[in-house]
Amino acid sequence: MKINLAQDWQGVLKDEIEKPYFQELMTALNVEYKTHTCYPPAELIFSAFNNCSFDAVKVVIIGQDPYHGEGEANGLSFSVNDDIKIPPSLRNIFREINTDFDSIFMPTSGNLQKWAQQGVLLLNASLTVRKDSPNSHKHLKWNLFTDAVIKAISDQKENVVFLLWGSFAQKKGSKIDRSKHNVLESGHPSPMSANQGKWFGNKHFSQTNHFLKSKGLKEIEW
Repeated sequence: MKINLAQDWQGVLKDEIEKPYFQELMTALNVEYKTHTCYPPAELIFSAFNNCSFDAVKVVIIGQDPYHGEGEANGLSFSVNDDIKIPPSLRNIFREINTDFDSIFMPTSGNLQKWAQQGVLLLNASLTVRKDSPNSHKHLKWNLFTDAVIKAISDQKENVVFLLWGSFAQKKGSKIDRSKHNVLESGHPSPMSANQGKWFGNKHFSQTNHFLKSKGLKEIEW
């Protein structure tokens, strides 16, 4: 499978891309995409990176794996294509943004590309999935690659806001250098977690903008 990854990220992740496990991963994906329906479409696997250059990264949001329903996944964590019904977790994200900024605007599209283009890396732990089969590509060692992405950002940048929602993301971000970066944690925006009082009221979006502004960086238009 062709590695459709932006040049700047290829430079940052050069050593990782050349490791045997990554070459095996690409070979396995070739087979998966030929023998099963997988998401996102092959050309969008690296969309998180291609919509947000390494230099531009100001915020990282960690998800688990892509949506597994037809036409939903577009390569950005929590994001769906324009014509897809907004999933429950993303709806709860929008609700928290509304509350956080005392707004009454509810987006009609769940496409978060505009966040990515402002410097929000919407990173899933696994970048691919089989149709109707969540976590089905977990065994392909995507986690090694995405761990390396997080480490590269932590090591080579400073003043990045990491938003870790739920225990999975918090474990995934456990090695972030918190002396250099701002790490915000809360429950996951899924209905189960949100309804238990672990999501709403975290004010992560205003806290992110406050931090960015304090560092002389442009705030995100959520």
